Amino acid sequence: MSGALSHIRVLDLSRVLAGPWASQTLADMGAEVIKIERPGSGDDTRGWGPPYLKDLAGNDTREAAYYLAANRGKQSVTLNISKPEGQEVIRRLVKECDVFIENYKVGDMARYGLSYDELKKINPRLIYCSITGFGQTGPMAHLPGYDFIIQGIGGLMSITGERDDLPGGGPQKVGVAVADIMTGLYTTIGILGALAYRNQTGEGQYVDMALLDVQVATMANMNMNYLCSGKVPHRQGNAHANIVPYQVFDAKDGELIIAAGNDSQFAKLCEVIGCPEMAADELYATNANRVRNREVLIPLLQEILSRRRVAEWIALIEPEGVPCGPINNIGQVFEHPQVRHRGMRIDLPHPVAGSTPSVANPIKFSGTPIEYTKAPPTLGQHTKHVLSSIGGLSESEIRQLIEKGII
Repeated sequence: MSGALSHIRVLDLSRVLAGPWASQTLADMGAEVIKIERPGSGDDTRGWGPPYLKDLAGNDTREAAYYLAANRGKQSVTLNISKPEGQEVIRRLVKECDVFIENYKVGDMARYGLSYDELKKINPRLIYCSITGFGQTGPMAHLPGYDFIIQGIGGLMSITGERDDLPGGGPQKVGVAVADIMTGLYTTIGILGALAYRNQTGEGQYVDMALLDVQVATMANMNMNYLCSGKVPHRQGNAHANIVPYQVFDAKDGELIIAAGNDSQFAKLCEVIGCPEMAADELYATNANRVRNREVLIPLLQEILSRRRVAEWIALIEPEGVPCGPINNIGQVFEHPQVRHRGMRIDLPHPVAGSTPSVANPIKFSGTPIEYTKAPPTLGQHTKHVLSSIGGLSESEIRQLIEKGII
């Protein structure tokens, strides 16, 4: 392969989403990723269905759609790491790997003799990354971490959902596991930073990733709103805390997003929708005043925007450079001409189903374009190949591991 990371080999002991999202991202960029799974059951998400991928006869396979979302480009090896024989196999593989990713509970790897302190003796250049809910230290370090819980503890649900004083008000989690996804992306960044440092010094290092840390960090401007004002932000539905108008409006036949990010865009919006005088009104001329007077301004805009259909408004507003758009369902997303043009849906050959749909990585490299060649692997698909070609195990050693139920 000619990917940007084609010289990197990753040993991935993570399950579910945050870790697999990171290793899939590395695989997309060309890294060789070896996914270690429990014999018999594998990654938990293989069973998180329906829906499941269908085989050529139209029957459900063992591959849940959830699993397929985060495991493209990897090789699957089944291995029982709770047994000494399995731990020894990991040590043999670590000698040949650049990156080690795990998301076991704090202390589990040490009990298995697979901690960073142990493995760096075998491979001093190893980048060892642990992903947990709360990090390796602190009063909650021993607790398991789940995205839903982290969204609550980390403040995201306190600002997500309709206002408490409106129908449907109350906390909401985001529709996808954003704490997991963002942790996967930050993990990728951390690993790449550690690899860059290793290129300069020859030294590996330990990377400690926590879902809660990531959730707190990614509250971004809402964090600073609080830290600068001392006022706790609250849910505002689809409105923006710092920009007006920047929200969903009800058009004649559906919902319309308008995101006027500056005073010039607001003036153009007012002209297009037939109320140019509003942009000249001191109450609304600047964003600061629009934020202060949103309770008066928004109903005025809503009344005007309810007079036309979504498509009609977009046809009028979009050419003027004011950001606007519909709210598409997922089916409409994949039929959208821009999404289709960018090739965001891909299909990969699959050994059981014939092919499987997938979603492209959004990174577009000019020199090392991402190549999509491997579908998410079936359970244990590459066990013998990896153990013999990378781990250096003989046929008899592999046979013994099979007889003992280690692989």
